[in-house]
Amino acid sequence: MIITKKRDFQELMENIKNYRSFFLIGCSECASLCGTGNQEAIDALTEALKAEGKEVTGGFVAKTGCQVLGTKIELKPFKDALDKTECILIMSCGAGTQAAVEIFEDKPVYATNDSLFLGNMTRFQMFDERCSLCGKCILDKTGGICPVTACPKGILNGPCGGCKDGKCEVSPDIKCAWVRIYERMKRLDRLQELCDTALEAKDWSASIKPRTLVTRPEKKEEKKK
Repeated sequence: MIITKKRDFQELMENIKNYRSFFLIGCSECASLCGTGNQEAIDALTEALKAEGKEVTGGFVAKTGCQVLGTKIELKPFKDALDKTECILIMSCGAGTQAAVEIFEDKPVYATNDSLFLGNMTRFQMFDERCSLCGKCILDKTGGICPVTACPKGILNGPCGGCKDGKCEVSPDIKCAWVRIYERMKRLDRLQELCDTALEAKDWSASIKPRTLVTRPEKKEEKKK
């Protein structure tokens, strides 16, 4: 999931100071789990904006904020409220904000959140970064632990010389990713596999931006009879 946090309210107010009325759009997926795009967050921001003398014409929580067509369809019942608003506030990740930019070509769109990283929720609204979206996964060779992300240096064949007592030199709060990998591979009785495998230098071409992917099957033209 994409981890987001609320932007500083005064920073947000500075961004939108030239607008009077707003429509708020949240997201029922990642942002809701982060507490930055659920109905409670929309209600709280609505009250905060009204306290600043702003008008909120409406708001809703989109099923998937980054889905352009789906969100566009969901917005149809809110046509009157959208017509009355000067500015759209997106309470999701950067992808959701840019989806709104495609939908609202003639209205300014502002993000209320900062997008931080791709991570896992380990406890309620507690998040760890787990994946760097590098485009070429090596988890099958490292026991399911990603050194590209879990190691601050992204070392592919570790540990480095800074590891001490199983901890990373960057912070004593970080357990060395390669110690974690070693312990897991040992527990799985795969140590020899780890010893026999030297990871090649990372091919970063798989993560050159911007990337696109089409997964839907190609439509075959019907043969003319």
